[in-house]
Amino acid sequence: METRVLPFNDEAIGEAARLVLAGAPVAVATETVYGLAADATNAEAVARIYEAKGRPSFNPLIVHVPDLASAERIGLFEDAARQLAKRHWPGPLTLVVPLREGTEVASLVTAGLPTIGLRVPAHPAIQALLEATGRPLAAPSANASGSISPTRVEHVLKSLGGRIPLIVDAGPTERGLESTIVAATGGPLRLLRRGPIDVEAIETAGTTVEAPGQLASHYAPSKPLRLNAESASEEEFLIGFGPIAGIVSLSPTGDLTKAAARLFDLLHQADASDSSRIAIAPVPDSGLGAAINDRLRRAAHH
Repeated sequence: METRVLPFNDEAIGEAARLVLAGAPVAVATETVYGLAADATNAEAVARIYEAKGRPSFNPLIVHVPDLASAERIGLFEDAARQLAKRHWPGPLTLVVPLREGTEVASLVTAGLPTIGLRVPAHPAIQALLEATGRPLAAPSANASGSISPTRVEHVLKSLGGRIPLIVDAGPTERGLESTIVAATGGPLRLLRRGPIDVEAIETAGTTVEAPGQLASHYAPSKPLRLNAESASEEEFLIGFGPIAGIVSLSPTGDLTKAAARLFDLLHQADASDSSRIAIAPVPDSGLGAAINDRLRRAAHH
């Protein structure tokens, strides 16, 4: 299969919508990372996402919708969830809520769970695709399952080139880190995945996978990754932060927002280098740094 890359414009969105409505997944930018979008009401289309990514079937997909009203047609929102949605949507927050009975969303999307992850994205590219298709879009990150998340078109091509028909190129993503995921399924709010938005919720660590990014080994480069490195051996590609310079740096000034945006880009660069191993400097484990460290621990798990 040839993977075409079209710059984000009306023509590209029209072609992407045609492919999505025909049951094919396409890659499109969101404000977090590039997503692999398919019609969430079409089970075969959703299966093609799993096929392209090599994704475990027990790992559910996030469904993207244009607004809160659309989300409430799919999921059941309690007051706390609705207030979070009104405060943070559109934006990098996914809410896991009970699935509404009779919804048209394919069961493969939820991986057999009675809940569903919903998000209203802020990026104009995926919003344009939502409008053009008139369908909810299942859209996990546009990369092979478990590998580094894509923040640029070249990342998508490296991982999924030849597996999908189209990438809509809207340039580098702004946030560079996947959405915060909060479960609002009755009782206290539960934080399932840290991300760009801080939400007061109970952080849980159960054995059940309720949302993307909860697998122990995830976001992983092909090379061994060593964390909290203050220096590097000859065989290591050192990614710096703050006073630790490295070959490249997440942020020489210690800016966590810039570090989050550059994280996956630099992991890709390190993974493509001649070095046999990767090392990364310590990142403060607070605020956005906690979300960065969550990704790094999963990346280093294997």
